[in-house]
Amino acid sequence: MGLWTRIKRSMRALFGGVIERTEDPELILQQTIRDMRDRIPDLNNSVAQVMATEKLLAKNKERLETQVVDLDSKIKASVKMNRDDIATAYIGQLQQAQLDLQRTGHQLEHASLASKQALKARDNYMLQMQRRSAEAMQLINQSKQAKLQEQLAQTMASFQIGDDAGTFDEMRDKIDRRAAAAEARMQLGTASVDNQMQEIEKEAMDMQLQDKLVAYKREMGLLPAGTEASSPQALPAQGETTPQS
Repeated sequence: MGLWTRIKRSMRALFGGVIERTEDPELILQQTIRDMRDRIPDLNNSVAQVMATEKLLAKNKERLETQVVDLDSKIKASVKMNRDDIATAYIGQLQQAQLDLQRTGHQLEHASLASKQALKARDNYMLQMQRRSAEAMQLINQSKQAKLQEQLAQTMASFQIGDDAGTFDEMRDKIDRRAAAAEARMQLGTASVDNQMQEIEKEAMDMQLQDKLVAYKREMGLLPAGTEASSPQALPAQGETTPQS
C-alpha cells in the first residue's frame, strides 16, 4: 500500500468520525424536507413549459387545418374559373400546408405524451415528498425521544454513582443524628417537667388527705378545738387519746 493511499485513508477516518459526531439527524432531515419543497417551483415551471409547447402545437395544427380547408376551396374556385395557373399555385401551397399539418400533428402527439408524463412525474414527486416528510417527522420525533432518554439516563446515573451518592448518604446520616438528638432532649425535658408536676400533685393530694383526717378527728372530738388542720405535727400518735378539758 502506497504512502499517499495510507494518508488518504487516515484523513478519511479522522474527518469522517468528526463529521459523523457533528451531524444532527434532526437538522439534516429538516433541511432535506426544505430542499424537496424548494424543488417544487422549478418542477412546476418545467411542467408548464411542456404544457405550453403542447398548447402552441395544438393552435398551430388548428391554424394549418383551417389553411388546408381554405386552400382547397381556392383551388376549386380557380379550376371553376379556368385559372389553372392560379389553381396550380394554390395546389403547391396546399401540399406544403398538408406536410406542415402532418408534421405538426406528430409533434403534438409527442408533446401531449410529454405533458402527461411531466404531470405524472410531478404528481409522483409530490406524493413522494409527502411520504418522505411524514417519515422525516416520525424520525425527528424518535430522535427527540432518544435525546430525552439519554438525558434521563445520565441524570439517573449521576444519582447512582460518583460523589453525589456518597454526599446524599452522608447528609442523610447527619440529619438523622440531629433529629434523634433533638428528640431525645425533648423527651428528657418533658420527663423532668412531668416528674415535677407529679410530685406537686402527690404533695397536694397528701395535704388534702391530712386535712380530711384532721377534720374527721375534730368532728369526733379526738382533737382539741384549737388544733390547726394544716399541722400534721399536732396529730397524736396512733393509740393515744387526747385529754378532755
